[in-house]
Amino acid sequence: MYKLLLIVVMMSIWLSLHLLQVEEQLAMKTLFQGKHAVNRAAHAAAQQVDTAALGEGIFRLEPIKAEAAAALYLQQNLLLDAQGAPLAGSFLKETVQVVVFKLVNADEIFPYTYRNNAYQYEVTLQRPGVILIIKMVYPRVFEVLEPIEWHIKGAAELVAG
Repeated sequence: MYKLLLIVVMMSIWLSLHLLQVEEQLAMKTLFQGKHAVNRAAHAAAQQVDTAALGEGIFRLEPIKAEAAAALYLQQNLLLDAQGAPLAGSFLKETVQVVVFKLVNADEIFPYTYRNNAYQYEVTLQRPGVILIIKMVYPRVFEVLEPIEWHIKGAAELVAG
């Protein structure tokens, strides 16, 4: 009888460890999807050139278009609505928040170093660009892990050809 009990206990331990491993893999996949979305959104925002300033030979980003492009790319890549809430097919369960959207434009002195101690982020831009930080919460599947939330950071510069 004690052998049967030992087998049941060992199976439950094995199952818990297996679920923990699956949960950790899903968390890493979610983090990578979030990072790719932030990188794409920052890059899209950094390509919104102010054509009027470009006509005068100044590389400048258009703030309204840049912010709209970043929001659109985040929405499309993470399946979010306009407020950052997950849509029906999204793998996320909680709202994604843009905590930092900083547009570094031609009026700055380059190279420009951005520092944010609150999110422990530092980046140096050589030309106009965008810094983007979002807050994303991992939607636990098996609830084996403690709740995880990330501040995912990204930056992109205007590509000057």
